[in-house]
Amino acid sequence: MHDFIPRSYTEKIKRKLTAMPAVAILGPRQCGKTTLAQSIIKGMKHSIYLDLERRADINKLRDPEAFFNLNPGKLICLDEIQRVPGLFTELRSRIDRAGENGQFLILGSASPQLIKQTSESLAGRIAFIELTPFTLNEVAEVYSSEIMRNLWLRGGFPRSYLAEDDHSSFEWRQDFIRTFLERDIPQLGIKIPTPRLERFWRMCAHIHGRLLNRSGLGSSLGVSHHTINSYLEILEQTYLLRVLPPYHTNIKKRIVKSPKVLFRDSGLLHALLGIETHNDFLGHPVYGSSWEGFVIENVIAAHPDWKPHFYRSASGAEIDLIMEKGLKRIALEVKASTAPEVRRSFWTALKDLGITKAWIVAPVETMYPYKNGVNVIPPWQVSEVIR
Repeated sequence: MHDFIPRSYTEKIKRKLTAMPAVAILGPRQCGKTTLAQSIIKGMKHSIYLDLERRADINKLRDPEAFFNLNPGKLICLDEIQRVPGLFTELRSRIDRAGENGQFLILGSASPQLIKQTSESLAGRIAFIELTPFTLNEVAEVYSSEIMRNLWLRGGFPRSYLAEDDHSSFEWRQDFIRTFLERDIPQLGIKIPTPRLERFWRMCAHIHGRLLNRSGLGSSLGVSHHTINSYLEILEQTYLLRVLPPYHTNIKKRIVKSPKVLFRDSGLLHALLGIETHNDFLGHPVYGSSWEGFVIENVIAAHPDWKPHFYRSASGAEIDLIMEKGLKRIALEVKASTAPEVRRSFWTALKDLGITKAWIVAPVETMYPYKNGVNVIPPWQVSEVIR
């Protein structure tokens, strides 16, 4: 394993810093925001890093205006900025007075309050970049089936993926789940009983990759579907769940309108389901849907400017992932088998939507033709065909 894995976001962040006064890197805790930011500012002579979880660094900002005046022309990196929400007004004032790009690099764990504060206070002055845990293209310079299996099992959080063995990785994820529920959620100002949110999160693990039934979840928890919506929103805004929308089009078909629920990190999904090793995984009911979510998240992370959907008609025609950008549309069907087969419903869906570019993504070594112009493709090659 590597001690440090370069991130694909690095150059994008550097470009944004030359074009905007402030750049915000948002993402779940422990996904590598601090390591990435420190690697970017390391080579800059005029930069300062402040960790706002440290009392000593918070004290430096007792008088923010004086601190900023003492450090003119420097890139100031503010980590965990949601801890000092009053800073946003000061940042706007500083940005407007200096009138320069590349003044602030802001890191924050996603939260409704943080996104709202930055959007309102720094509108037109800030660029947002979402940092995910490690993706397949980041950890695999050269394809290795072992690397892919480890990333799928452990997920992409750096300390989980880089752990010494599967047991250590599993323990780290168990600790992450406990800390998120018992510390991070209360610190975001969210008042929900920990056992209830934990139960909801575990229920989501069991419906991963399936259609969302808010009423059913509400009945199981003894709460309304409105409350279920609020729980989903919390886990979405902290980048732990994805609610994948269905694809709507003008064709004369009855379309399924419920979204799908997907875990954004396969390792957390497996930890919540008690899957510690590959042996635990084989034969588990979540095996196929876990692979589907793993592939979908890697594809979406690599193509943030494309809009993701799934498609399912009332008659059963379906496609796991449709990626859309302007007039471009491609279809991806995800299969966990090394010898994948697709049903008639896949071909029907392609015909319904008039999609001519489609691939079947499977854990295979190389791309090869399937039929009707559709190829089977390994997940690390998807970026080569989405253009």
